[in-house]
Amino acid sequence: MKGRIHSIQTLGTLDGPGVRFVVFTQGCHLRCGCCHNPDTWEPTAGKEVDALELAQKATRYRTYFGKEGGVTASGGEPLLQADFVAAFFAQCHERGMNTCLDTSGSLLSDSVKALLSHTDRVLLDIKYSTDAQYREFVGCSLEKPLAFLTYLNEHRIPTTLRQVIIPGLNDNAESMAFLKQLRDRHACVDGIELLPFKKICQTKYDAMGLMFSFADRPTPSAEKMAELQAQLH
Repeated sequence: MKGRIHSIQTLGTLDGPGVRFVVFTQGCHLRCGCCHNPDTWEPTAGKEVDALELAQKATRYRTYFGKEGGVTASGGEPLLQADFVAAFFAQCHERGMNTCLDTSGSLLSDSVKALLSHTDRVLLDIKYSTDAQYREFVGCSLEKPLAFLTYLNEHRIPTTLRQVIIPGLNDNAESMAFLKQLRDRHACVDGIELLPFKKICQTKYDAMGLMFSFADRPTPSAEKMAELQAQLH
């Protein structure tokens, strides 16, 4: 089984528990205003790799994973290559490695369900608390990630909710209350991560001749992030 990837981070610490071998898949059907990786959008770009060979490469780093680490499929949107990621995860499981999926949760096909059967944890991006914001700043409805979360809950797949905090859009009590509500109503959710919006990706947009639609939005202060984090508790 072959797929297309953008890049690999061999000792990542920000994409799931512990130290992880992170595969950034190529291709994304969404156009999030805060996207840091516009170079992953085009599905035919990147490098073609074999799922077995990728798992064999990940095995070389297994000694660094410890009890909590493992492999993570991120993107782009890995659900667009669900069969490939499922094959990769299955090979990782055969080699005793934990698997984690970082996703928008915007697709739920039979292939995606098969992938989730090989997934130990999901990092689910809940970008906004309203359907209007989702449609304007993401390119899909809020119903899609919520349906995805319902499926994760039904199948008891451990889930971490993630949200990039964007001043003027979701840095408010309503957004935190929405995340808390999702956590309280879904037993599979065992954590919420808030990530500050940053603009280090501006150089990518400039190099690609693309407009970064959130270029005028500031990075939230450390104080604001702490305030929002406190509201979750």
